[in-house]
Amino acid sequence: MDGWRRWISGALAALGFLVLPGCVTGPAPPPDPTPVSKSVLRTAARRLTAVVVSSQDDINPWIGRKFSRDRGPEDADGGSGVPITADGYILTADHVLANSSQRNVFVIHGENGRLRAHRARIVWRSPHGDLALVHAPIATPNHYEWTPPRAWLPSGTPIMHAGIATGFKSPPGRLISSIPPESAFSGNRLFKHDIPLEPGDSGGPVIDARGRLVGVNSAVEFLVPLETAFFIESEANRPNVGKLNSIIERDRRRHGRG
Repeated sequence: MDGWRRWISGALAALGFLVLPGCVTGPAPPPDPTPVSKSVLRTAARRLTAVVVSSQDDINPWIGRKFSRDRGPEDADGGSGVPITADGYILTADHVLANSSQRNVFVIHGENGRLRAHRARIVWRSPHGDLALVHAPIATPNHYEWTPPRAWLPSGTPIMHAGIATGFKSPPGRLISSIPPESAFSGNRLFKHDIPLEPGDSGGPVIDARGRLVGVNSAVEFLVPLETAFFIESEANRPNVGKLNSIIERDRRRHGRG
């Protein structure tokens, strides 16, 4: 029996040696107190992107009318988007695409100082993680870079969000929950922050003080005492960046761009 115990202990130690380098060890470090600067805000504004679902074949006339409420597509649904590569891959919240069946998906992105809509296709969806990836045949050189996947993002880290509804009106905030380092085994990581969101902000980027992408806005949580809604916190999601990059590489090869 003692021999079996020693064998099991040795096997577990060996397994730990293999697994632990990719796992979370130790507590989160203190947050970097660097505040979000105005230059980060300006850069985010240049990356402003929306994702719209509609049965219309072309929504550029609506954009030309400055998104007029009374002359827009009656069936339009949408939210914000996040360009994450130079060749048109856009991350958003999965629920932005909830009504996309039998309808067209558009990416609205700036070109030479003008917003234009481009037909897009759905590459990947994760309803459980409320994340989705679409691709439009456009160049997006001014895209987001991720915060280092192997680094902690501690609670208290200064952040801003850049959703199309309130991203450039809301003051910066902070992470409420820590985001642990990515490992080969980690999936979607839900986190919370203290910036109120509105419809249209879903799918928009959460950014750190250096303008790097932390994750994607998902939902807002309210406490309702009696008749007054009181904001508690907002939710966002961060995918496994390594796995997401693999999905993009496979899609490029499948469509002859790899």
